[in-house]
Amino acid sequence: MQTVEIGGAGSARVRFGPGLPLAWICGPCVIESQSLMGATAERLKKLSEKLSVPLVFKSSYLKDNRGDELSYQGPGLDDGLEMLAWIRKEFELPVLSDVHSVEEIAAAREVLDVIQIPAFLCQQTTLLIAAGKSGKPVNVKKGQFLSPAGMASPIGKLERAGCSRILLTERGAQFGYNQLVADMAALPEMKDLGYPVVFDAGHQVRRYGIPSSDPRGGTPQHIPVLLRAAVAAGANGVFLETHPNPREALCDAASQFPLDQLEDLMMQATALAELMREQGHA
Repeated sequence: MQTVEIGGAGSARVRFGPGLPLAWICGPCVIESQSLMGATAERLKKLSEKLSVPLVFKSSYLKDNRGDELSYQGPGLDDGLEMLAWIRKEFELPVLSDVHSVEEIAAAREVLDVIQIPAFLCQQTTLLIAAGKSGKPVNVKKGQFLSPAGMASPIGKLERAGCSRILLTERGAQFGYNQLVADMAALPEMKDLGYPVVFDAGHQVRRYGIPSSDPRGGTPQHIPVLLRAAVAAGANGVFLETHPNPREALCDAASQFPLDQLEDLMMQATALAELMREQGHA
């Protein structure tokens, strides 16, 4: 399996791969106010240093797959990238955000340490090829409609575009119409494709079809058990959206993890990952 290194030149270096400490991709779902973003980044930086947890800061400048156009979608490309550039410089954290079109990539690559392909766009050929040519690491979120083996398709597009720094993120499989199910067997299957695998625990607890502002729109109390199970199954990294006050979040309020509870969860996951490494399973 490839080892993928992210960051450097002004930010911390974070490595994902076999035998390495469990790495985290963490931050608010979407960019909100500067004060909230700064407070979250500062807390994540302190946790990263205190617990020796490699961490990439994640927040989206645009959420282009909302249920309706009236939902908060973020500040947009220019203002959002300016915010992420500030976080990268101020807190020396590598940064990640989604891209949604080929036209966004030229600007995004100037700021982002990792370009993320959203789940619904994981088969979008022109977008993958443009991301692969950007010179940046690419994190591909597996669409809930795609099998683990099906991730060979986006991998092939990225590799043929010249990209060898690829992360694969598992975020659940469609079960019925409005629910995702975590298939732990997907993690080793995807690892067999040759790249580090990240587990997204937050999106798997959403109840799609119900607004995320509705308490029925997710079951965030299940995040810790799913996350621990994924680490035990050999995940190389964790993707987890977190917010100081999830119920007041402007996006995915029902599935973001409370920032003030994150330290304990990080400690649990780190200890479990160390045990798995010692046994040769990570």
